[in-house]
Amino acid sequence: MPARAAAAADAAAILVFATLGLLEHEGRLSAAGYARTALPFLAGWFAVALLMGLYRRPSLWRFAATWAGGVAAGLALRGLLVGGAPAPAFVVVALASVAALTGGWRVVARAVR
Repeated sequence: MPARAAAAADAAAILVFATLGLLEHEGRLSAAGYARTALPFLAGWFAVALLMGLYRRPSLWRFAATWAGGVAAGLALRGLLVGGAPAPAFVVVALASVAALTGGWRVVARAVR
């Protein structure tokens, strides 16, 4: 998959994660909700992806490092925005959801190829 398409698919996956969380916990979508949830995770993900070269030379280990580091960075940035450390349950949900969504499209794309 071309690098731009892969990056767009990752961004869409993270937006799905944020959208589901906002709907579940706030019952609605808002610019403020996306700013405090999606933006930190997008920033964290793409900063680590750039450092790891995920889109230049995709590999399983680059993806895994981007996932772990990107979610950790997103959690840290979000904590700075909302003023506190995330609840342990949110850490688990974020790690699992982002793995399923960003990894899921990769599995499907590979199967289709």
